[in-house]
Amino acid sequence: MKTYRQSIPGDWRIIVLIDEDRRDCHELKAYLERAAHEAGFVTKSSAAPNEDFRVVNRLAIEELEAWFFGDVEALHTAYPRIPKTLQYQRKYRNPDAIQGGTYEALERLLIRQNYFRERIPKPTVAQNIAQHMEPHRNRSKSFQVFVEGLKACVGEESLV
Repeated sequence: MKTYRQSIPGDWRIIVLIDEDRRDCHELKAYLERAAHEAGFVTKSSAAPNEDFRVVNRLAIEELEAWFFGDVEALHTAYPRIPKTLQYQRKYRNPDAIQGGTYEALERLLIRQNYFRERIPKPTVAQNIAQHMEPHRNRSKSFQVFVEGLKACVGEESLV
């Protein structure tokens, strides 16, 4: 962060996104906030109302794959054998609280629906789903917080 402080133009923002499911999210966010402050940055989380900030720290809770479960329509469009009603099943109602890991849940689901025989190719699956995602319909709280951070950086009208 200290290196960035010396080299980025004054109108740039830094967005830190961490996909971390092993550490306590509050501790990790506090660590990121401290690192930014120690480098001399004002973060979105610590900025006073109307104060300019340079850093937005966000976490994908529990894992980035929760964001895919947050938009079942995108998941179904990419992989049509995934039922549109998936979000109503108890296990998938809260995408950020899926037990046993969201990556593992997505992998099991795609294998069960015969899209893959074993390990899923994460980059390919992510690209296939992400291209169909619509921010306004995503039910993942961590995704919505991430989008809110982006909107604050670029202005809401800039995001589609």
